[in-house]
Amino acid sequence: MNTNVILGINVAAILVMLYCLWTVFSLGKSIPGGVVGRQWRILSALVLLFTIGYFVTPFFSRLPVEMINLIVAAIFFFGAIYVLITIRLIYRIIEELAG
Repeated sequence: MNTNVILGINVAAILVMLYCLWTVFSLGKSIPGGVVGRQWRILSALVLLFTIGYFVTPFFSRLPVEMINLIVAAIFFFGAIYVLITIRLIYRIIEELAG
């Protein structure tokens, strides 16, 4: 595949993640404490982790295949945790609104 296309996609993904990171920290100031606040802090940390991951992906070609496989597996694992926490957080919000 054309290297310029891959680099363009990486740059676009990094820009989107920077926006997400800014948004999650901006919204975090208005999130109350308790369970929701604790889960929001975990989500914020995961967004920060993913943003860092997006910054290093352009350099993956310089790593050994085993290291790339480990990093991808870790990204999948933390992505699954992110989805789980997001679903639980949305469920708690729905409970609060319905209750």
